[in-house]
Amino acid sequence: MSGHEVAKHPAASSLPQNRRSARAERGHVYLAGAGPGDPDYLTLRTVRLLETADLVLPDDLVSEEILALIPAGTEIIPVGKRCGQPRITQAEIHVLMIDGARAGKSVLRLKSGDPLIFGRAGEELQALRGAGIPFEIVPGITTAFAVAAGLKTPLTDRSAASKLILATAHHAAGKVQLTPKWSGAFPPDATLVIYMPGRNFRALADDLIESGIAADTPCVAVSKASTAAEQVHAATLGSIDDAAVGPAPVILLIGQAIQVD
Repeated sequence: MSGHEVAKHPAASSLPQNRRSARAERGHVYLAGAGPGDPDYLTLRTVRLLETADLVLPDDLVSEEILALIPAGTEIIPVGKRCGQPRITQAEIHVLMIDGARAGKSVLRLKSGDPLIFGRAGEELQALRGAGIPFEIVPGITTAFAVAAGLKTPLTDRSAASKLILATAHHAAGKVQLTPKWSGAFPPDATLVIYMPGRNFRALADDLIESGIAADTPCVAVSKASTAAEQVHAATLGSIDDAAVGPAPVILLIGQAIQVD
């Protein structure tokens, strides 16, 4: 080896290369998270995709403030499904993504929160893989984290909660709302976050108390998180009041680590 040669790491040739384009690439599909609603919570990657995609397929929960960032002339097809009344089926969403990419468009599938948390991402990834469509997943800030930050409360705590459980009360089969289930007693050192909890909070709380969670456990229901219309109802599991909880979408945080002024 001469004095001008630089020794190469033996594994250098196998190191991953970042070949990602700054712009949305034609023929590609992007599953990106729009966060809970506040545009300030968008990642730079998602902003760049919003600015350069040819076709945007947003969920209903993506805020108007975020949709306003899409340039004029971009094709936008809303594909949201709310309150058991879908205006488009999941299979039809798959067709829009695949056909758009095959037509040479860059397709942005824009999901609220993080695309991998309760966002039907598994079904869409399976469809894209089956069709041989190149895709990228862009993470977003899931609502639980934005809510905790806004409330200035931890979700875990060394003295109160060493576990974080993300659950949903909304199930695909028949779109029936159910209390989240688990085997055995609920861990006392856990924070439980329930997405899409339905509207019968009192019955849900009673079920959770019956499962072993103490009635005096702190809980907070947050409606329209991170938006100007946000409403917060702080209570205990035993005292949560249906009438005091704001309109959907709502997320429910339960646990001894929750600290709300």
